[in-house]
Amino acid sequence: MREVIAIIFLVLGMLAFIISLFGLYRFRYVLNRMHAAAVGDTLGIGLIIIGLAIMSGGVLTVAKLLLIPLFYWMSSPVATNMIARVEALTNAHYKERMREK
Repeated sequence: MREVIAIIFLVLGMLAFIISLFGLYRFRYVLNRMHAAAVGDTLGIGLIIIGLAIMSGGVLTVAKLLLIPLFYWMSSPVATNMIARVEALTNAHYKERMREK
């Protein structure tokens, strides 16, 4: 029974990644693509880590698995902020929109 629940979480996590891929290809603007990727990654990583934690069962292994999303949640905002800043500084269309406001 434990394996079935773990597989359900793993499959749901993979579905979250696949759905976020559609957002990456569907949106045209870089910041919208980044948002779709961030939402899908956060949900996908969370579900996959839960599935792996259920499947492993060991306390030390679960503790190590919980460090993965912690590292992701600490490093992802820094990387996306830098990408968004470069996009805002180099995209002429975005600069014009900011001047209008």
